[in-house]
Amino acid sequence: MATQEPGRPDAGPSLEQILGLIAPGMLDVVVAPRGSRVPVADVVLHDPGEERDDDTWAASGTILLAVGVDVASPEAVDVLRGADRAGAAAVVLRRGARGPRTSLLEAAASGRTALLTRRPGQGWTEVLGGLRTALAHSAPTGTTGVEGLRLGDLPGLANTVAALVGGAITIEDPQSRVLAYSRMDHEPDPMRRLTILGQEVPRWRVDELRESGFFQALWSTDGVVRLPADDRYAERLAVAVRHGPEILGSLWAAADGRPLAEDAAAALHTAARAAVPQLSHHQTWGRAAARAREGAVHALLDGSGRPARVAHEAGVVPGRPYAVVVAEAYDGREPAGGPAATAGGAAEQRLLDVLALQAAAYRPGCVTARSGRRLYVLLPAGEEETDPARALLAAARSVPRGVVFAGVGPVTADLSQLPASREAAELVVRVLGERAARRPAADVVSAVAAFGELIPEVSALRVLDRIAPLWESLSGPVHAMVEHDRAHGSEYGASVAAYLDVFGDTGTAAERLNVHPNTLRYRLRRARELFGVDLADPTLRLLADIGLRLARRTG
Repeated sequence: MATQEPGRPDAGPSLEQILGLIAPGMLDVVVAPRGSRVPVADVVLHDPGEERDDDTWAASGTILLAVGVDVASPEAVDVLRGADRAGAAAVVLRRGARGPRTSLLEAAASGRTALLTRRPGQGWTEVLGGLRTALAHSAPTGTTGVEGLRLGDLPGLANTVAALVGGAITIEDPQSRVLAYSRMDHEPDPMRRLTILGQEVPRWRVDELRESGFFQALWSTDGVVRLPADDRYAERLAVAVRHGPEILGSLWAAADGRPLAEDAAAALHTAARAAVPQLSHHQTWGRAAARAREGAVHALLDGSGRPARVAHEAGVVPGRPYAVVVAEAYDGREPAGGPAATAGGAAEQRLLDVLALQAAAYRPGCVTARSGRRLYVLLPAGEEETDPARALLAAARSVPRGVVFAGVGPVTADLSQLPASREAAELVVRVLGERAARRPAADVVSAVAAFGELIPEVSALRVLDRIAPLWESLSGPVHAMVEHDRAHGSEYGASVAAYLDVFGDTGTAAERLNVHPNTLRYRLRRARELFGVDLADPTLRLLADIGLRLARRTG
């Protein structure tokens, strides 16, 4: 298959242009036998494990991203040669710990396809998004003014489209959140003011448009959809912005005191094509920046990385006091305080969304990060402020249609103390979870606490954590009783635990177990007869308390 040559009228943007538009340092050029002015037509992913003919996985002018192949891989030469036979403009390989093999450099120098490497720390998703955005940005759209905008200038895009369409422009993501809007001397109607001030279309308005079928029409067509004026709001035009099958967002034009021009729909449709690289860039780098920021927050909380550097990336001010808040969404399937890696369902993730928004609005400088069903908040504290999270915890307790367990660690004096504050907050969440595990699921409600409020229980939790490995290696009367309960479904251990929890008050313990006091006395007597668990012996009482607390952790 013949390649396009530079200078041809139908040639695409050059490799040099594309590389100039992506983030600096994302890719490195190792060998470019034809230079960097070769035309680029497309960007494609290639998995060497798939069985394909050469000209089906690479084509003339493509940049091929060889996922899973680094420069030292044995298959790197085969991938490069196959791409070269198909006329690819470039192949991107992962740069591993070792440099490229001599055979790979020789193959690149003798061919026509450029060899590029992806730097460590850059994901394939970001590389693909960056290259495709650069390619779309380089393609002529015929829209005056839009092509000259720098990538990422969404306010500039909104103002340019407003001039083209003759109305007020709002750019929204697929969730109806405002990404940018055009400047206006006065707003068309109250709805646009509400949308801009709230940075999203009001939920009740979204529900209206969904129920009327407007959104179904908007997302299912490439054309402009008209929303006629009524006694409340001005006329609107909307068009989806698409990148292939993916919906990146939408452009909305609102009439400004007079009907929109006849050619407004055509102008908005053209502007939607020109908006593709801008919204693609926003989506790719917005997500990448959010992931990088969240990773920096986790690095601070884990104590990994260089504190000053990750603090800058996380948006945390060195030298300022912070408290760590850990909030966990309880999904009812397992006790709260369980494995944080459990992702939880959509309801739990929506609950964390609400908590993250509350944290962002609570105090300037709050930063958040997630891990499974947990949300971590770094909360700046004022001078000599010892309880900065009180109002935030009250908000977490009152989140509707959800159960939250939240804990606050001690206020830190510097960044080095953040891991200790995080650990203390996680222990508080575990204590709240263990309390909840002893109640029926229907009775579990949100609970919040600060580390200073639960020091005895947190200390006991730490002691049990240290004892657990030793306990598992031992045997004795308590072990025998616990194993019998697990094998036969008996409740000797639960009865002993209830008795110990109330200092031997048989009536109260029986009430908690919902059994007759005589039944409880019988179980305690049988525990002594069958296993040797004699609660009159203080040593056995201590071992029973430890062993049964550990047994409750594993159900």
